[in-house]
Amino acid sequence: MTTFGNSKDAMAAAKTRMEKAVEDFRKELGTLRTGRANAAILDAIRVDYHGTPMPVNQLGTVTVPEATLLVIAPWDPSVVPLIDKAIRSSELGLNPTNDGKVVRVPMPSPTEERRKEIVKHLHKILENHRTAVRNIRRDIKEAIDKLEKDKKISQDEHKRTSEELEKLTHSETKKIEDLSASKEKEILEIK
Repeated sequence: MTTFGNSKDAMAAAKTRMEKAVEDFRKELGTLRTGRANAAILDAIRVDYHGTPMPVNQLGTVTVPEATLLVIAPWDPSVVPLIDKAIRSSELGLNPTNDGKVVRVPMPSPTEERRKEIVKHLHKILENHRTAVRNIRRDIKEAIDKLEKDKKISQDEHKRTSEELEKLTHSETKKIEDLSASKEKEILEIK
């Protein structure tokens, strides 16, 4: 359990940690595949470049010229086949093509079954982040209880801070749920 000097510090820590959980959730949503091209989908793919695993976006420019196409223009043309191979062997089920200069990655619309799998995975990610927010709330609540027990804050301040913590928890959880709902809608849209 973390200890704080006063309730303001505890609330500042709660806000920072919960916002980080929301931001982490937002990033993880970017890696979920929908029918729409999104450069973030390549974030998890590493290319073995001179013995060093490098993210695709550090080897060249990734652009989205149209809604269902990603184009990767590497700064070093010798890396084109490596990028192609890394994307092809990833679990994303993408089938890139290259002309020796750029790698084109068409984004096929996922099947109905695949969309349901993606939504199921989305719900798992959502629950993990909800739990993270609840764990932060529990830690901060324990810290606030300890502040009152150690007579560092009054009962009134304890009550006020606890209510503030509940409001913060509710609002950050709602942000996560809203992001999830809009991503689910995007995934289930039939193209």
